Amino acid sequence: MNKKILCFVFILFAINVFSQCKNFTKKFCVSQIKPYTYNGQLNMAVLNKGDVAELFLTFYQGQDYRIFVCAQDILGNVEFRLLDSQRNLIFTNKDHDYIKYWDFHANATQQLIVQVIIPPSTTNEPINPSGCVSILVGFKE
Repeated sequence: MNKKILCFVFILFAINVFSQCKNFTKKFCVSQIKPYTYNGQLNMAVLNKGDVAELFLTFYQGQDYRIFVCAQDILGNVEFRLLDSQRNLIFTNKDHDYIKYWDFHANATQQLIVQVIIPPSTTNEPINPSGCVSILVGFKE
């Protein structure tokens, strides 16, 4: 019986966290992808300090894109990298004062990896802070 209650509480917590992250993305992130057209895909997660996450995305030849990484302020300077399928570095925002987006033209249709790196905590906080991170893709029409 206790396992069922614990499982139910966990499911409710997960739904609430997902809903909060979705609301954050819609309220603070989607509008910032302009003048590109948002592709409508919600790629988001709740991450902790020190986490690394990856997302595989397909980009099509001849198209102009904007990758926009939007994170809650509590996470600090979030680094994002764009890697090719062999994991060669194409772009890192660390070299550009942690800018939140990168615009590029796809010369070939290919699958790329967007890697998000949350800086580790620099204090002795008893609870590791977490926050929402969204990866949005826009294209020019």
